[in-house]
Amino acid sequence: MERRLSVYSAAVEKELQRILHYWSTEAVDRRQGGFLGRISNFNVAVADAPKGAVLNARILWTFAAACRLKGDPFMLDQAGRAYDYFVNHFIDADYGGVYWTVDASGQPLDTKKQVYAVAFAIYGLSEYFMVSGDETAKVQAIDMFRDLLKYSYDEKDGGFLEALDREWNVLEDLRLSDKDANEKKTMNTHLHILEAFSNLYRIWPEEELKQHICMLLQNFTGHIIDAASSHMVLFFDEHWNRKSQVISYGHDIEASWLLLEAAEVIGDEVWIQRLRDSALEMARAALRGLDENGGMYYELNIRTGHLDREKQWWVQAEAMVGFFNAWQLNSDERFLEASLSCWKFVDQRLLDKVQGEWFWGIDENDSVMVNEDKVGLWKCPYHNSRACIELIKRISLQAHE
Repeated sequence: MERRLSVYSAAVEKELQRILHYWSTEAVDRRQGGFLGRISNFNVAVADAPKGAVLNARILWTFAAACRLKGDPFMLDQAGRAYDYFVNHFIDADYGGVYWTVDASGQPLDTKKQVYAVAFAIYGLSEYFMVSGDETAKVQAIDMFRDLLKYSYDEKDGGFLEALDREWNVLEDLRLSDKDANEKKTMNTHLHILEAFSNLYRIWPEEELKQHICMLLQNFTGHIIDAASSHMVLFFDEHWNRKSQVISYGHDIEASWLLLEAAEVIGDEVWIQRLRDSALEMARAALRGLDENGGMYYELNIRTGHLDREKQWWVQAEAMVGFFNAWQLNSDERFLEASLSCWKFVDQRLLDKVQGEWFWGIDENDSVMVNEDKVGLWKCPYHNSRACIELIKRISLQAHE
């Protein structure tokens, strides 16, 4: 066992360095600052592509987290590059929050306040403060937390509304992407608000913030996680009435460890025990999404029975961590084997070992999805680098127990 874990740790350590090298070389925008908005699957930069808040906040988090893991001053420099660009171009100095996109030159493009993007701004800014000590970044993260409470929080039914316009007024189109349902509350946004608030709590352990983390955990256990199946419901109206019939295997396994992490961050023993049990149930449910080749499927439509057999990069990355977390909780070898098999699938099928980074995914015909981005509004270094970082830390702790 010790040998297998050592090999696993060495492999993801090597892969983390490969990911960081790609983003600090290929993805840097040397002409207009910051990082490129898009690079094709064939590693061709699209110079005039818009730049997204989510991508740039995730780049900021990635380099800051890598610096926190290794203390590498080069990673801090890259995090500083990401921070400077994010602050100068994405933060709305007039109304708060962040723009959804800016154009290639850094001018505001889509100015709506997508709460998901604001959450990732909090996440990235908090991580940057941890390695830089820059108080401005901490204040900016706290200000965005206040913005979400003021404009997005639903005082009546709890939870957060999905999106507003630049001045925080109601929008008709709330969707995060074209594939999403146009509903007022979503699992995905709440998951990443929780993640953001947890990271903010690490640098700002205020009681009000802790209470909102607890309320988010209650949203998940009371509304979002289906008690019968341990899968999550994806979309809701403002009153938490269910509006979807789709299982997202990647989100299930991602949430299984992020919910428990949030409870651990605030040190609430009641929530910790409750979410240890929940993490195991969600991981068992997510096992149903594994293919025999080790990769994890994308989605299952409960109503129609259609299984989306795509194996997207982020799903595999979250499965590596989520199943490892489940193994740590109860030593069930099925979970460790699932984590290792997902990594094997990534290593054999998703790593672009010639040009760097990970392919977007493998399609239903078992081919690389060549029409998808290597870098884009959604294709980022956050899921895969975080999986590597988490596994390095967890295996190291395991070795010292």
